[in-house]
This record gives sequence, structure tokens and C-alpha cells, in this order.
Amino acid sequence: MVAVTGRYQTLIDGLHGKVVAVVGLGKSGLAAAHLLGAAGAHVRLVDQKPEHDLEELSAQFPRGSVEFFGGDRFSEGIKTAELVVLSPGVPPALDAILEAQNNGVPVIGEIELASWFLPMPIVAVTGTNGKSTAVSLMGRIFEESGKSVFVGGNLGTPLSEAAMTVYQNTNIDPGGSCPYDFAVVEVSSFQLETIDRFHPFISVILNITADHLDRHGTFGDYVAAKCRIFENQRAEDFAVLNLDDSQLIPLHDSIRGLLIGFSMKERLHNGVFLDGPMIMASISGQTYEVMPMEEIQLLGTHNVANVLAAVAVGVLCECPISAIRRAVGGYRGREHALEIVRQRQGVVFVNDSKGTNVDATIKALESFSRPVVIILGGKDKGSDFSRLRETLLQHAKSIVLIGEATEAIAHALEGMGEVHRAESLAQAVALAERMAVPDDVVLLSPACASFDMFRDYVDRGQQFRDLVNALPA
Repeated sequence: MVAVTGRYQTLIDGLHGKVVAVVGLGKSGLAAAHLLGAAGAHVRLVDQKPEHDLEELSAQFPRGSVEFFGGDRFSEGIKTAELVVLSPGVPPALDAILEAQNNGVPVIGEIELASWFLPMPIVAVTGTNGKSTAVSLMGRIFEESGKSVFVGGNLGTPLSEAAMTVYQNTNIDPGGSCPYDFAVVEVSSFQLETIDRFHPFISVILNITADHLDRHGTFGDYVAAKCRIFENQRAEDFAVLNLDDSQLIPLHDSIRGLLIGFSMKERLHNGVFLDGPMIMASISGQTYEVMPMEEIQLLGTHNVANVLAAVAVGVLCECPISAIRRAVGGYRGREHALEIVRQRQGVVFVNDSKGTNVDATIKALESFSRPVVIILGGKDKGSDFSRLRETLLQHAKSIVLIGEATEAIAHALEGMGEVHRAESLAQAVALAERMAVPDDVVLLSPACASFDMFRDYVDRGQQFRDLVNALPA
């Protein structure tokens, strides 16, 4: 096991007695609040929801240990805080947060706070698409290699939960040890906006295409947020980069660690690449034959790139090649990401609810050589849906639209033939089922966020599963 002191022990010690406002009370915010409470901070839980809607959260905390500021008191909760911790979904540009910053109050994100407590090396993974798949696969590689690993972040389990486990095992119990050898963390552009000292041993960018422009404003600002993953790295750290992605070429100048590439198109002197049907790794002057590409169980050529990135991380962290091969060969993907739900009467139903942007949906469509009936739509994030046209023309026989973005997508696809509208996901599944014939694929890959009709993409994907499995045999 690794050293048992926090990465920034002075900052941790400074939390004791400090008034800290945690803004946004989703999973990340609540995890940060528990961590701050354990470190002795005076915690304020701040949300724009009315305070009476927040009362049910009080049962999660010891009586009197936190204060709630909701609704009209949102700004009040932030105004006199000595530190503000933002959940990823909270835009830093809110007036109350900008006012706090102008008054000299530090504003950080949950993932920044959590990183202070972690003594083990952090592998941080970002990109527009494929993050969850790559992070999950990296976790499998570490586990197959006998290493203890935390896998989470934007993926689902907040990093603050790992920090709390470490803190309880070390600071609270002086004889304790860190339970993790590594943390593999999915980080979003929202989380990277609010880092300060967040320092990954390995930073990975899988790809960058336009997304979340409703939050960032411009593609340049979105890229700049992603680039912050390199900000605190040093020469002894590693930056793993997709060398097939032209958008990443200008990022080379922002890399402070050693660049390790991955590519499906060219042989690399320092990275992971394809040599015909074989995955190869050439790192630190040594070349390894890792495994045949045919052993990959994931749908879609884009997932080959995710595998190459995961292999690079495994090799850099001294995982045995045999363990990497076993982990990759046995990995069948994450739920809601090109997940085969059912094969019925010759039709394959595929759940890609995690396809929340245009590029993810393009990659999903390109994964199939069979005709596709696709269900598109949801909450628009400022996307250019016209970019779907060419791929839909090549792969989709019919299109079913749902959600708030229906008319925007319909306008972008005007003149494209079979475009249908549905009032609900249930109606969309019924329509798609009727239009599909044997050897077709029915694909839910919305190219949109889920928050117009569902709690999140998981809820959307689960409802799709339930509806498909309820179809008669």
C-alpha cells in the first residue's frame, strides 16, 4: 500500500472550523458534504430548490451538523462562506458564485476537494465520448493484475466517497492504511472547470468533439476546459492522447508530462497501436505484443480506440500483459452503452442511452452493418443535428423522434424520408418495433441529454430495457 497522508495535508487540516458552502445537492455534493463534515468543517448545503424540498436530506447527517440554504436563501448560503465547493452540474458563472470569487472566496469543485485526501496515484480520463467504457476497462485491468483500485468520478461513484474511505482508514485510525493502490477517475469538462491542484499521475484524453456548448458557450472554451487535465502534471507524469484525433494535435503544447500516444492508423515509437490484427505496445524502448484485436468483445470500431487507451494505462502502471489481455478479452461493456438488450424475431434491440451527443450517436450507427431503426431526441445541448444526416442516410432506414429536441432534429433532417414523432419512449419503442423486420437493429441512441423526460440517462436506458423486454415473444 501507499503512503497514508493526504496529498495536501495542510489544506485538509485547514478545513477544521471553516465555513464551507457545498452548492448542488446531487450525489457529488452530498459526498463532498460528508467528507467536509468528517474533516471538521462547518457545512452549508446550498441548492436552488425550495428549503422544504431539502428537508428529506437532513436524515443523512447528524442533527445540527449542517445548515440548509435553499430557494430564496441560495445566495445567502454562499455569501459569507470561506470556501465554496461546487457540484459538477452547477455553472460557475452564477451571480452568487462570481460575487464570492470577486470577494476572494476560493471556489473549487468536488473532484478537486476529494483529490486533496488521496495519497495514491490518480489516473484521470476525459474526452467527449467513451470515458465510462475506458475507465471501467482500466479498472478491470487493474483488478485482473491484483491491484486495489477505486473506479468512479463522473462515472457514478463520487471521488469524495473514495476520499472518505481513505480519510477514515488513515487520519481517523492512525494505524490504518490506504485501501487503494490507484484511483481511475472519469472527469468531465464541468469538473475540470473547477480544479486548482488536481494532479493526475496519468491524464488521458480520448477524443474531443463539440458538446455541452449550452454550458461552455464556444467549442474553444470546451476544449480549454478539457485541457485543464494536464494543468498540474510534471515531467515525471504521463499524458495519454489519441493521435488519430485532429482536434487533439494543438494540445501537445499544453502537455507537461511524457506523451504516450494511441492510434489505430499508425505505428508509434511511444504508445499503443494496431499492427494488422494485433494490438501492440511500444513504451520505454520495449515493444510488446498485447493481443489480437479479434478478442475485443465490444461493438464498434470506436471502442478499439478505448481499448488502446486502457492498454496504454495498464502498461504504464506495470500491469502484466497477460492480465491486460484477460481483462480486455472478458470485458463486454457498460450498461446503456451499445448494450444488446434482446434479440426478438430476428431484430436486435440495442440500448445506447449514454449516447448523449451527436458524435456518440454517429459512432453507434457506424457500429452496425445491418439496417437501423433509430430512436433520437431528448434535451438539446446546443448540438448541430445536421451532422447526423450523412450517417443516418447510410445506416438508418427509419427515424423516431422524442423529447424537447424533436422539432430541432426534424428541421435538421428535413427531406430525409421516414421521420416519425412519438409522444413518449413507450410509443417510440412500439413504432420502432412495428417498422423493424428480421435482420434489422432497433437502436436507442438519442444524441441528446435525458433531463426533459427522465431522471438521467440510466433511467432512460432502463425504461427502454423494460419496454423491449415487455414485448411479446
